[in-house]
Amino acid sequence: MKEVFKNLYQFTEYIEQIQLTIHQYLFLGEHPFLVGTGRVQHTKEILPKIKKILGEKKLSYLLVSHMESDECGGISVLKEEYPDLTVISSEMTAREMDGFGYKGKIISKRGGETLKEKCYELQFIDYPSEVHLRNGIVFFEKQNRIFFSSDLMLRRGDGRGKVMQGCWQEEIEKIQRDRVCDKDLLYQLKEDLKQFVPQFIAVGHGFCLQV
Repeated sequence: MKEVFKNLYQFTEYIEQIQLTIHQYLFLGEHPFLVGTGRVQHTKEILPKIKKILGEKKLSYLLVSHMESDECGGISVLKEEYPDLTVISSEMTAREMDGFGYKGKIISKRGGETLKEKCYELQFIDYPSEVHLRNGIVFFEKQNRIFFSSDLMLRRGDGRGKVMQGCWQEEIEKIQRDRVCDKDLLYQLKEDLKQFVPQFIAVGHGFCLQV
């Protein structure tokens, strides 16, 4: 657990065999949100830390980029602790959760839509993830200029609590077809991302970037 940016806490599972870090992020505010759950056992491990940081506050939102175990595997653990939790995901991911038996609150979002609270404003960007091509969204927090990149800006290695310097335009150009295999969808994603000017990239895997 580490505060990697203002009001932004990072939790990490490191899988040494494949040199991969899996990050989740807790953003504090009047309505705190968590980005990703990690795998179910990891969610159980980080839940006491989340509760300690939140204190008397309740977790308001869980942001899910796409349907994978490291993104939402521990959702039932969070739901048990925070029964009023609202999940925010793409429409396709919301349908997948229903198919897996999740019956909690879900808000479906598309690229260009927003969610505004007192301390933050989230803008959603369509993310045709490598898993299903049309099922994902990524998130830009406009007030603090934080981009939550999911699997887009992935680096191997132990990135626990580590922040590198980076260039936003270079990071966009590095996104290749191993991340988004359809060339037209990849082009559109890059064009969408160019409209933002983040200060911090909270990566799903690897090393966060100050830009």
